[in-house]
Amino acid sequence: MLTDNMRYKFLFSLILLISAGCASVPSTRPLVTAPGESTGIYHRTQRGQTLWSISRVYNVDLDDIVRLNHITDASRIESGQLIFIPRSQINQAYKPASTKSQSFETFIWPLRGKVVSTYGQSYNSMLNKGINIEAFKGHDVLASRSGKVVFVKDDFLSFGKTIIIEHADDFFTIYARNSEIFVKVGDIISRGAVIAKVGSAGRDRNNYLHFEIRKGSGSKNPYFYLP
Repeated sequence: MLTDNMRYKFLFSLILLISAGCASVPSTRPLVTAPGESTGIYHRTQRGQTLWSISRVYNVDLDDIVRLNHITDASRIESGQLIFIPRSQINQAYKPASTKSQSFETFIWPLRGKVVSTYGQSYNSMLNKGINIEAFKGHDVLASRSGKVVFVKDDFLSFGKTIIIEHADDFFTIYARNSEIFVKVGDIISRGAVIAKVGSAGRDRNNYLHFEIRKGSGSKNPYFYLP
């Protein structure tokens, strides 16, 4: 159990890292053996599933799924696609995503718009550790998952008005470049709640949301988690 002091130090470390860069029932195929791997099964993806939700169904590490299936562009995962899962990792005790437990709650898009910069791309001479979603100024920004607001700042470096929400399972989501903020530190937020409005920041006057998903202090590709 983290003490308040430990949580503060961890959050401070997370902020420093940010500033340094910018379920349904499984549908499977019979047991097979993938080249160079142990016996496993192929999971056929269903509409709305994410690589993260699939990893939870089978209790397999998300990075292993990405590596085994040579996935380089998660935005191109499609309904009906076959994903190889090692047999030894199947989770017989999986609880459906419909459970009320927050630890099984999935992520949603914080807003709908054109993604103008994806994870790992260079944008304005910086490595993007999230995605930039273009939208009209004043468009609602939604909480991607339920959680607690742990950071709010009006002028966070080049990110401008920024929010960080802490979720179950050591996940954090970051929402930057807002024109308005409607939450404060300590607020408990439900998934889908309006927390801010899209805006701009710094010298870049284009209106878009900079959105990140982090596991602990490590940045994650949002496409692996968003339906």
